[in-house]
Amino acid sequence: MPLYEHVMIARQDLSNSQAEGLIEHFGAVLSDNGGKLVDQEYWGVKTMAYKINKNRKGHYAFLKSDAPAGAVQEMERLMRLHDDVMRVLTIKVDEHAEGPSVQMQKRDERDGRRERR
Repeated sequence: MPLYEHVMIARQDLSNSQAEGLIEHFGAVLSDNGGKLVDQEYWGVKTMAYKINKNRKGHYAFLKSDAPAGAVQEMERLMRLHDDVMRVLTIKVDEHAEGPSVQMQKRDERDGRRERR
């Protein structure tokens, strides 16, 4: 089955447990349609570059899935209809990266960056 990565932004006035509940809900949608959620990361509340629906901040979540295209389309459709979800980005990848995403790594662990002067 194809591999996908999803980034979701939820409204800022949700609690952390409600935002994590959204992740579990959409993971269940994937599994009900023949896919599976490989990994999930809750990135927390982050400030956005521009306002979306009059919100300056949002709860960010990162999902890795192994699912058929139909399951991903159904999950995206439900995300777009959900009132708490502001934006969704889905990317098809060849393979999932091992370990935590770059957002979850400490600044010291990120390699390949220049030193500040």
